[in-house]
Amino acid sequence: MKTASIMVQNLCVPCLCRCRYCLLSWDGKPVGVDWARGAAFAQRIRAWQRENLPDVNFAFSFGYAMEPEDPAQALRFLRKIGSPQAEFWQCDGMKMRTEAECEALATLLAREGVKHLNFTVYGQAAYHDRFAGRPGDHALLMRMLRAAREAGLQVSVGMPLTKESAPQADKVIGEVLGQAPDAKVSLFIPHGEGRGAALEGIRFSQADRISLSQDALSRLNPQIYRSERDWLLPGAFKEESRRALLVSLRQDNVDRLEKEAPGHLLRWIEEMDERYYAAFPTLPELAARYGDPSGARYFSQRDLFAYYRRLFARETGLKVYDVTDERHCGSRRY
Repeated sequence: MKTASIMVQNLCVPCLCRCRYCLLSWDGKPVGVDWARGAAFAQRIRAWQRENLPDVNFAFSFGYAMEPEDPAQALRFLRKIGSPQAEFWQCDGMKMRTEAECEALATLLAREGVKHLNFTVYGQAAYHDRFAGRPGDHALLMRMLRAAREAGLQVSVGMPLTKESAPQADKVIGEVLGQAPDAKVSLFIPHGEGRGAALEGIRFSQADRISLSQDALSRLNPQIYRSERDWLLPGAFKEESRRALLVSLRQDNVDRLEKEAPGHLLRWIEEMDERYYAAFPTLPELAARYGDPSGARYFSQRDLFAYYRRLFARETGLKVYDVTDERHCGSRRY
């Protein structure tokens, strides 16, 4: 398994939403460390990586939302260390802004080198606001979409596809394109991690395809998202050969992580990754054990593998540190 990338993460910025499927299970209390401490740590790891692992990609991210106190300062730091986040801004969970304030932010982002803004729209206005846990959130995103268009920024919008949201897809696509005609709009199947587990009862399935027009259906990538029965066809699974390491700075681990030599720290995460996956059968083995040849629910390969691992752990009583929990240090294979 080849380590292809390293991300240092600092969950130090509050999110203003409480989305039903939050990957990071945001509960209103940031677990990260102060900005200056996190930036100093990231800079140290980046310097070591450049010297010792120049072929490995590096990124620094902060969350729970991209809403730092000083966006310009944050972007200049990201550029300084060569993090790709310097050109990409995620607009979910941002603070409420008027039309003029959205325009001012979009202008600042463009001036500081951001190229691309990304948005998640869960459905039409009332549904979106309930899903995001904040009244007025849909209207805010529409204001920011217009501001992005005026500032000349590229825009992508993702819509999570469930049994509930599928009938709204065409109207959502139309609303988005009405604000930003050049936006790239795609549909995706929400993950089952974090609070996403609560969406299992409304996971999109073959029966829900009838709700989608051909245009909407064309925006769901069939190479990534398929029904379980399609994943179980011979040759469907792609072998994972690379991994991304996640160093998550937290108030409960930062003292220890700062004392670790970068090489030792990264090897520690690689060993956790190897122990975790060694504890489970392979994806084909799990599919043979738990797969439903008539399964109509849609998954990504990553999510189907995770679903089978949960079944295996439940059946066997296996307890192992979960390297896929993105609130903590861990890894992602792909």
